[in-house]
Amino acid sequence: MLEINGLSAHYRSVRALRDVSLNVNKGEIVTLIGANGAGKSTLMNSIFGVPRASSGSIVFEGADITRLPSHVVGKLDIAVVPEGRRIFQRMTVLENLLMGRTPEKRSISDDLERMYEMFPILLTRSTQRAGTLSGGEQQMLAIARALMSHPRLLLLDEPSLGLAPIFIRKIFSVVKELNERFGMTILLVEQNAHHALRVAHRGYVLQHGEIALEGSGPDLLANPAVRAAYLEGDTAQLDAA
Repeated sequence: MLEINGLSAHYRSVRALRDVSLNVNKGEIVTLIGANGAGKSTLMNSIFGVPRASSGSIVFEGADITRLPSHVVGKLDIAVVPEGRRIFQRMTVLENLLMGRTPEKRSISDDLERMYEMFPILLTRSTQRAGTLSGGEQQMLAIARALMSHPRLLLLDEPSLGLAPIFIRKIFSVVKELNERFGMTILLVEQNAHHALRVAHRGYVLQHGEIALEGSGPDLLANPAVRAAYLEGDTAQLDAA
């Protein structure tokens, strides 16, 4: 569904990505893990052309989207939950959900019913301003808002960042349910390697803007270098792997 081939990208004179290649097949959860500054969010943003690829290609469902304007990519069946959630703080929960909806797809009531079934807390908070929600509730709202457009590919950028353990477990449970129950294809960018690799079919390790390792979720979770770098906190171990 998504193919990234030899992608390099720069922020002015600083190279953020170097010759990155990865793919996401239909029906997969693929995770991209790495430390702060590794280039994870840059890769996610480059799909929408910010920053624009300096070389390489990005292909979605067989169509090259590398040079498409951001607003055109935004109209494809790709939804993103950005790092930091970026919900509309002064709008209600319901208004936020409606902002994510694609008008021509299904009825409003069906869409809302589906979101409230998956995230019951949003129903009880539907008239509440989104900015008054807890961090975990805001993350659920951000995911639900993205799902209102019925995407074929869901991009999640650091969904567990800054959340309490109870909400981290809930978020990854939702990711797994979206894939297993609805067949959602998901690209998951995460620092929380333990949770991300447990739900992922496959994963890539990004380090210094380059792919350092790749493999199945269980294989990477068991890899001594990955465990040392991302589960035990010694990133130098991965450099030596």
